Parts: sequence; C-alpha cells; structure tokens
Amino acid sequence: MRNGTEFEEAKSQMRRGMLEFCTLLIISRGRAYSSDILSELKKADLIVVEGTLYPLLSRLKADGLLEYDWEESRAGPPRKYFRLTGRGEEKLEQLKATWQSLVESMAALSESINREKKHFKLAWPKRSS
Repeated sequence: MRNGTEFEEAKSQMRRGMLEFCTLLIISRGRAYSSDILSELKKADLIVVEGTLYPLLSRLKADGLLEYDWEESRAGPPRKYFRLTGRGEEKLEQLKATWQSLVESMAALSESINREKKHFKLAWPKRSS
C-alpha cells in the first residue's frame, strides 16, 4: 500500500526532525547516560534505535552543544554521561521558542480552516430528498 508507506515515511521524517530538540531537552535535566536518553525517547514514542542516537550525540558534541565525562560502572565498562554546554542551553532555548511558534501557527491555521469549513457548510443550501 503506497499511501501507507508514504504516511509512515512522513511520520518518520517528522520524528527525525524533532530528535535533536528532544535529546537536548532530556539532557537539560542533568547528566544523562545514552541508554537513559534512548529509553526516554522510546517512552515518548519517538522510536529511536542506538544507530540513530549515537551519531546525533557525536554531532551535538562536535557542535559544542554537549560535553561528557566518564564514570566507572559497577556493571561493566565506564559510562559516558552527557550534559549541555552553555551553547547547548542557548540552542535548546531557541528550539523551545521555535517549537512554541510552530504550535501557535498550527493552532491558528487549524482554527482558521475549521471556521472556513463551518462557514462553507452553512453557505450551501440543504438538499431536499
């Protein structure tokens, strides 16, 4: 079914577009271990796999938005814990403002279309049987 596939691809693209914002948002709470970030994203139904998250974390680090430190683990190798840098906090605030603007724009558009539909329906005479 082609339409179903196109719909799933559109959903996937939207999720990927939100991934950076959501990742920074999760890390903004404090130090975060990558598997905890992954777990939070999965709980939020953003269906992310490790192969998607790790390159993103590397890019955010390279862009100066994240830093990390290593901590010994009782259950295996040392763990890398991420935290936002000052630039990361600034970027998160910009993304929050952008998100709020998008939400408001979508609400306004939806409201406008709903008003038009109601007006459109009222403008047409009722059909007689």
